[in-house]
Amino acid sequence: MKNLEEKTIATTQIFSGRIVSLQVDKVELPDGKTSTREIVKHPGAVAIIAITPENKIVLVEQYRKPMERTLVEIPAGKLEKGEDPLITAVRELEEETGYECEKMEYLTGFYTSPGFADELIHVYLATGLNKKENAASLDEDEFVEILEVTREEMEQLMKEQKIYDAKTVYALQYLQLEAAAQSK
Repeated sequence: MKNLEEKTIATTQIFSGRIVSLQVDKVELPDGKTSTREIVKHPGAVAIIAITPENKIVLVEQYRKPMERTLVEIPAGKLEKGEDPLITAVRELEEETGYECEKMEYLTGFYTSPGFADELIHVYLATGLNKKENAASLDEDEFVEILEVTREEMEQLMKEQKIYDAKTVYALQYLQLEAAAQSK
């Protein structure tokens, strides 16, 4: 296999915000020519497939400004600088849903848009859920509705394009594969 690596020659910081930053890198290509790459830097995130004792999937519905609409998603949240993703997952599950869990199992991670962003989402499975009496609250600029649905209802939400993001589609596919494996 050929060497496909691009070497960074220079980086120009364009924007640095609360959640993301944007930089433009000048790179040397494998053939020796140069080009530029626009890169969104993100601290990473977690996403949680949360299953209630009644075997319902906990989802959140929230308005997503970039899409100008509400979406139904699995609970998720941004990593704080230097934070262990497991700690983030436990915190975000509680903040977004009011649940705590007996078991938080790491499943996988994936890059959301590797062509221009370095965001890595760590996916967890939370089981043994209990509603917490004094749960941590949402961030002050965060508003969500909690849904508890069956896998079939989740499939319907996807058909209706109410579920329309990669992490939640991944969660549904994971649950479908698990159900298929259990039925064998």
